Amino acid sequence: MRVLHVNKFLYRRGGAEGYLFDVARLQERAGDEVAFFGMAHADNEPGLTYAEHFPARVDLEPPPPGVRGRVEAAARMIWSTSARRGLSDTIAAFKPDVVHMHNVYHQLSPSVVAACRAAGVPVVMTLHDYKLACPSYQMLDKGRPCDACVTGGPLQAARRSCKDGSRSASTLLAVESWLHRRFRAWDGVGVLIAPSRFLAGVMNRAGVGAGRVRVLRHPVDVDHLRTKEKPGGGVVFAGRIAPEKGVDTLIEAAGIAGIDVDIAGDGPALSTLPRTERARFHGRLPKDELHELIRSAAVVAVPSRWYENQPLAVLEAFGCGVPVVGTNLGGLPELITSGVDGEVVPPDDPSSLASALQRTLQDLDVAHRMGRAGRTKVERHFSPADHLAGLRAAYEAAA
Repeated sequence: MRVLHVNKFLYRRGGAEGYLFDVARLQERAGDEVAFFGMAHADNEPGLTYAEHFPARVDLEPPPPGVRGRVEAAARMIWSTSARRGLSDTIAAFKPDVVHMHNVYHQLSPSVVAACRAAGVPVVMTLHDYKLACPSYQMLDKGRPCDACVTGGPLQAARRSCKDGSRSASTLLAVESWLHRRFRAWDGVGVLIAPSRFLAGVMNRAGVGAGRVRVLRHPVDVDHLRTKEKPGGGVVFAGRIAPEKGVDTLIEAAGIAGIDVDIAGDGPALSTLPRTERARFHGRLPKDELHELIRSAAVVAVPSRWYENQPLAVLEAFGCGVPVVGTNLGGLPELITSGVDGEVVPPDDPSSLASALQRTLQDLDVAHRMGRAGRTKVERHFSPADHLAGLRAAYEAAA
């Protein structure tokens, strides 16, 4: 099978991109032919075959300077003619059997769905966030969990100014989502894949993709992931450093508990985090180095303050044989079983997080056994073979 993966960024920027490249590698091992389409970017993986067809890079956070730049960016968010044209040319050259979309919002827009429909190619989309139900992606209002747009429609975002407290930015996102719904811009997607039951429930409550949403959990390729061999280590955070990830809460918890934390990743909140003697920053690491850092830990912290979908940080920690302390939001409680392979704590609660991390570090043998339980969980329930079978079924359903 010839699979064309479409994502706005084509480098390991976060969990969505990690999943994209890992699944593409699994598909190639299984004998599929894989190609990529996305936005032109200096950090994109080298050697992308169809890069000449990629639309030009546009940065939206912060917005482009000047009135003209902002108007052009807004127009591209709603409908990108360059993305549609580039994907049409890529489809003509690669001739895929299916197009598998990921995060295509804003920089690519649903114009890429129209390109697939015009070419007669079926489309499957993996949902990595809540964008189709919440214009600002995150189901957050001023940093707090919110489902107003899920139950009341996308124009709630404009009324609440929930995008960074900005009325203009919130209105733009609300209008964008309203227009896409009004003109059924996403209807060309045959199957919407939700990696968690929580996300699938949000889409169903929002009336998005009725009858087209199916749950398929992300895989962990543990055959190529060495597990932690002996007890020991400290606390590690691995992921994109953004406000919703709660890394500031983790640093505060580390100070309360008197423990050190290693932070691997990059992102827009990096410069705002407090620099203390308890926090060591490693930046964005290559995959092998990241896994080595995780294996050196006794526990991985996922202190998110938003409704996580199914974060790869948890699955990779389990694959490395390391337990996880995470918050009780979104899909996280579907992954972590307290007392078995980690602990679940309230969000934005440094004291509770500190206590949970302390309990884990106080008995490293127990922590090691919990990590082994996590490894067993992903071996049994998150296998690549099962995931590929689920993807193929979704591809066939979309066709």
